[in-house]
Amino acid sequence: MSRLLIVEDEKNQRELYALELQDEGYEVDQAINGKEAVDMVKNNKYDAVIMDIRMPEMDGIEALGKILSRDKKIPIIIYTAYSNYKSNFMTWTADAYITKSLNMNELKDKIREVITARAEA
Repeated sequence: MSRLLIVEDEKNQRELYALELQDEGYEVDQAINGKEAVDMVKNNKYDAVIMDIRMPEMDGIEALGKILSRDKKIPIIIYTAYSNYKSNFMTWTADAYITKSLNMNELKDKIREVITARAEA
């Protein structure tokens, strides 16, 4: 079973994503901001991280850099409501940048893709 980390400051969204992904067969942990995500990645092994950008304490872009400096191979998917961050060169280091929508199929497909690619590498 693949293990995911959802990083989202909005509690209802975070829990919805976790339930949806658990229904897909993933083990899911949750972090409320980038700082918590960095700490969790230090202490656990994840097959992928799904991260929002705009969060208190430490945003997703800063967390992305800190996580990748520890583990360059961990797949990170940015999942945000803000498409304007695509032009920020730091987001280019993520494996995917997906704009949030009511339909989570694009996210689910991308998670399967990055986990499969990592397993084959």
